[in-house]
Amino acid sequence: MSTVTTILREHPELAVFLMLALGFSLGHIKIGSFKIGVVLGTLFAGVLIGQLVIEVPEVVKTIFFDLFLFATGYKVGPQFFQGLKKNALPQLMLTVVICVSCLLVAFTMSKFLGYDVGTAAGLLAGAFSESTVIGTAAASIRELPISAAEKSHLINNIPVAYAATYLIGATALVFFLTTIAPKLLRVKLVEESKKLSQSLTGETEHEPGVDSAYQRWIIRAYKFTNEKWIGLTIAEFEKENSDLGIIIQRIRHNGILIDPTPETVISKDDVMVIMAQHGIILKRIWEIGPEVLDEELLNFPIAHMEITLTNKDVIGKTIREVRDSRRAEGIMLDKITREYHEIPFDLNTVLQRGDILKVSGKLVHLEAAAKKAGFLDRLSVETDIIFVSLGIVLGGLVGLLSVSLFDISITLTTSGGALVMGLVFGWLHSRTPVLGRIPEAALWVFDNLGLATFIGLVGMTAGPTFIAGLKAIGFSIIFAGLAVAIIPHIIGLLFGRYVLKMNPIILLGAQTGAGTSTIGLKAVQDASESKFPVLGYTIPYALGNIILTTWGPVIVGLMT
Repeated sequence: MSTVTTILREHPELAVFLMLALGFSLGHIKIGSFKIGVVLGTLFAGVLIGQLVIEVPEVVKTIFFDLFLFATGYKVGPQFFQGLKKNALPQLMLTVVICVSCLLVAFTMSKFLGYDVGTAAGLLAGAFSESTVIGTAAASIRELPISAAEKSHLINNIPVAYAATYLIGATALVFFLTTIAPKLLRVKLVEESKKLSQSLTGETEHEPGVDSAYQRWIIRAYKFTNEKWIGLTIAEFEKENSDLGIIIQRIRHNGILIDPTPETVISKDDVMVIMAQHGIILKRIWEIGPEVLDEELLNFPIAHMEITLTNKDVIGKTIREVRDSRRAEGIMLDKITREYHEIPFDLNTVLQRGDILKVSGKLVHLEAAAKKAGFLDRLSVETDIIFVSLGIVLGGLVGLLSVSLFDISITLTTSGGALVMGLVFGWLHSRTPVLGRIPEAALWVFDNLGLATFIGLVGMTAGPTFIAGLKAIGFSIIFAGLAVAIIPHIIGLLFGRYVLKMNPIILLGAQTGAGTSTIGLKAVQDASESKFPVLGYTIPYALGNIILTTWGPVIVGLMT
């Protein structure tokens, strides 16, 4: 054992990777329906390995934390600025109410129970599942005019309180939103989700793993025998059927396969591949001619790519309006992703800047549609590291600035600045996607690995004093954690339902967003058997991340 300890002390990089391996393994463990998760798993792993008293340079924590915060801001930037518009006012108001309530409850409980500033910050971070508070609060504590030993003691108390309240806060929130909240609202989540689905899409959602047998788009081959169309060009035929969106993809003319142009003339007995929505083909099949099974004709390449919306002529329009304006000819819309969450859609769905449309069709059609709508992502794996690095540098410079509020000096710190600049750079990318591309896989690394490494290193630093610190805080931290986790959401629930008049499903999704709780969102979606809670999640999640991150320096200022 002594040999292993010596090796890890002399080569702390090995201890870091061991902590990650152990932490991610612990993160996969489930307790009932609750999954421990990577954050808590790496914290526990860090505390365990920290018992060996392994020193890792402080700058390593800061680097990974800055990567995580920049990635967080980058993800939510487009929705954050979109949320500042008037139509998002109810969700913004709800978020502010919940986040302010969270701060006040944490401050009140900490003062009442006599907690120090480090414990108060850990209580706020853990009970509300906001890990960023650990970093921003610790950075503010380092600026306090106290001895190095006192700073170390206070900073080490943050992960102790965080670990003690994280599990309590996360499970209490899930239980409240899925069990208590529906009773307070006097609704049944599954019934409400079906009503919302019918009102928004006219369809009923299915449980996970089950989908409708109805296919929105189909591609079939038909022989043109109707004299009505013979002699028309492809452009004339499509114009005649412009209300239906029928698109000709390929033609077999006199046994020869050709790719049609707008000037191609339709001849009798030509076999053409037509792409259209299922119902449209069924309604108009008799006007074309008999269906033909021609495997060679139908066997042509279909591209699957993503279009990021940036064009002002498309943003704010419904899918129906875009279709009718012929800006999306020849493509099939398969999925819409907003802030890395798939959203339900129908013809009345309003498109927003930064929405990612997953589309299929012939490459030439995708390229033409992208020119009218935004940026065609050819799914490159390359990350714009220049963009990321400059964003963190500029954010760090902004974070060094400080302001005084009620004689309390508040600074974002370099890490908080990285979050703010991530927001700005994410917004810039949504407007000019060719600039600053970060593939989803790379973003996952920055986000998950960045946070996990930071939290694990926090645990390693606090490891030698962790048990003693937990004993010093006492069992009162459990009740404090429950109060901080639940009271703000009770206030938010009543405010959202009876003052803002929000739909129950959207309201519960917004509450998980305001609390930046992905676990909560998944639980509400499962309980309601619906994806629709995500419609209330994105904007509050963006704003909640900003507000709760800034609460780190604020709670430090209030407690000192």
